[in-house]
Amino acid sequence: MQRWLILITTHLVMLAIGFAGGIYTLPILTAPRSPDTVALQNIATETLYTGRLVRDLKGSDLFHWGEGEFRVSRNRIAHIGRLAPGPDYKLYLAPNFVDTKEAFLLIKDKSIRVGDVKTFNGFIVEVPAGIDVRHYNAVVIWCEAFDQFISAAEYQPSRQARE
Repeated sequence: MQRWLILITTHLVMLAIGFAGGIYTLPILTAPRSPDTVALQNIATETLYTGRLVRDLKGSDLFHWGEGEFRVSRNRIAHIGRLAPGPDYKLYLAPNFVDTKEAFLLIKDKSIRVGDVKTFNGFIVEVPAGIDVRHYNAVVIWCEAFDQFISAAEYQPSRQARE
């Protein structure tokens, strides 16, 4: 009896490890090609704002982080850098900079989802018509499927700081 219990337990543990590994690696395997350097650099000519992602934000951790530079224009938002791979990443524009899950959840209803993030070594997201990037102050990378904060960057001072 004890042998069967050990076998069942070890198999369930390995199944859980395999499932977790699949969740982590599937986005990497199915990700489209990242934009090339030329495409990312071309956005420099239309850039209104820049911001920087840092890896050691309060709400980031070993599996949820971002680093690099954001370039924000009226029509596109580009990230030049790296993100920890994961499923269902979304790019939000937020009214002010946040650095944790809890802080983002407090302002998520005031933020606007711009689009999907499907690559982890730089990306370009088109800004939908009707969204004015000047009315926001920060970008947030958010994992919608797991309600997980990935990273954020301020690209202009918040209204409170400007007043």
